[in-house]
Amino acid sequence: MGIARLLLRLTIGTLFIGHGAQKLLGCFGGSGLSETAATFEKLGLRPGRRHALAAAAAEIGGGTLLAAGYATPLAAATLTATMATAIDRVHGANGPWATDGGYEYNLVLIAAVLALAEAGPGALALGKGRSGSGWALGALGGGLAGAAATRYLAEAATPHPDEQPLHAAASAVGAVGERVVAA
Repeated sequence: MGIARLLLRLTIGTLFIGHGAQKLLGCFGGSGLSETAATFEKLGLRPGRRHALAAAAAEIGGGTLLAAGYATPLAAATLTATMATAIDRVHGANGPWATDGGYEYNLVLIAAVLALAEAGPGALALGKGRSGSGWALGALGGGLAGAAATRYLAEAATPHPDEQPLHAAASAVGAVGERVVAA
C-alpha cells in the first residue's frame, strides 16, 4: 500500500506543481501571471495579482510538499483551500458534473489529498510526520477556513473603477424609470 500512496502523492503533487506553474509562469500552456490576475479580477478575486500569486504559491508549495511526502496534512489543507475556492468561484453554480463545468474533479482531488493526510505519505516520504483521522479532519477544516478567508478578502476588496455595484446600478435604473413616469 505504501507504493500506491507514493504514486498517488507523486501524480497529484506534480500535477498541482504544474498547475501552479501555469498560473505563475505560463508553463505547460498556461496563461501566466498577468492573464491569471485578469481572470481572477473577473471572478471577483481582488486584487487579482495578489490572489493569483497566492493560488500559484499554494499549488506549487502544496504540490511540492505532497509529492515529497512531507507535512502531508499541511499540503492537504493548502490544496483543499485552492480547490474549495475554485468550486466557490468557478464550478459550484454548474452542478457536480465536469462535462457541465462542474466541481466533480475538484471534489475528487480534495478527497484524495485528505485520504493521504489520513493514511500517511507511504513509501519514500521525506517525513513520516502526522497522519490519522484527526489530521485529515484538521486539513479539511484548515482548507475550508482558507477558502472562506479568500472569499471574505475578495468581497471586502474595493471593486474595479469600471464596475458599478449591483445596488447602484439598480438605483440608477429606478431613478431613470421614475423620471420617465413623471414626464
